[in-house]
Amino acid sequence: MRPLFLVGYMGCGKSTLARKVARRLGVEAIDTDRVVEEQEGASVFDIFRYEGEERFRQIEREALERIIADPAAAVVSTGGGLPVWRDNMARMNEVGTTVYLRRSAEQIARRLSPYGRQKRPRLRGLSDEELVAFMTRDIVEREPFYAQACHTFDCNALSDDEVAEKILAEFKMKNEE
Repeated sequence: MRPLFLVGYMGCGKSTLARKVARRLGVEAIDTDRVVEEQEGASVFDIFRYEGEERFRQIEREALERIIADPAAAVVSTGGGLPVWRDNMARMNEVGTTVYLRRSAEQIARRLSPYGRQKRPRLRGLSDEELVAFMTRDIVEREPFYAQACHTFDCNALSDDEVAEKILAEFKMKNEE
């Protein structure tokens, strides 16, 4: 089984959906942010703050390569910026199936808990209006990378369970080819 990579903007539900889909497939769910935090012994926020985004992205790429090198099947929840850095999106498409979980900035803002906002370095301290404006601009910049995914699901009108079902259906069909 090829790895299944979930990509999309931060807070769009990648981690939650990776766990749901992995459970249904009987494989491991891997969150690249957790892999980085375990490897570095520091939070994503602290790595950004003390080492900078460029260093974080390098560490994140190393984690991606370790995940790819592991022959065990997995559903991988990627960090929101991972597909945007260098050739990460092409690399994931080369070795697995990628699914872009598209959501509007407004919906993502509603989904984010206060803790979820605080743990994301780029969202800290933004008012509700600033948050939506920032995410709207950022999503537009990232869209060309996310759009390279094998499959795109507009998740705005769907529950997480409905999205999980769509992912499972596509993934099963892709692996039967």
